[in-house]
Amino acid sequence: MHPSEYKGKWKQLKTANKSIHLEIGTGKGQFIDGMAQQHPDIHFIGIEVAKSIIVSAVEKVKETQRKNITLINEDAQDLSDLFENNEVEKIYLNFSDPWPKNKHAKRRLTYHTFLEQYQRILKPNGELILKTDNKGLFEYSLVSFSQFGGILEDVSLDLHLLDDPFNVMTEYEEKFSAKGQPIYRSRIRFPRE
Repeated sequence: MHPSEYKGKWKQLKTANKSIHLEIGTGKGQFIDGMAQQHPDIHFIGIEVAKSIIVSAVEKVKETQRKNITLINEDAQDLSDLFENNEVEKIYLNFSDPWPKNKHAKRRLTYHTFLEQYQRILKPNGELILKTDNKGLFEYSLVSFSQFGGILEDVSLDLHLLDDPFNVMTEYEEKFSAKGQPIYRSRIRFPRE
């Protein structure tokens, strides 16, 4: 079955009544696997466009045998093809490509066209969590969130100073924090009319 055939039916895929959390850019799967372990009552869906990378995530899920993870090899350009309005409770953007050139701004996962999609598929009071080591992307994203009308719930300029016991690190996060680079995190909610 194509993932679009589960639109509006993701809760039925695993166990009914589970909240749905979406990670865009799952990479090798360390974050989604760690979150699924911490929260077995949540259905985690990971989207990764690169076939060569999602293979590692699939192998990790097979190895750990997590029953609350679904992985999708798709581009996140149009999430409304995959999810109904108000279907997702939380979205994670972890170490997304910063697309540093101005001419590539439309590709950034925090560009306003992506924010519009997130607002549609998130439930009222749903949350977007961004983590990155890239200061330029973080600053751009905070401005983008603000211009879009997003409500900043939390902004951290060095996540690891918080010593958050619930933070699950990605492969990139481990790599960059080991080099002493700060990890930036923000939590956003989108207002509904």
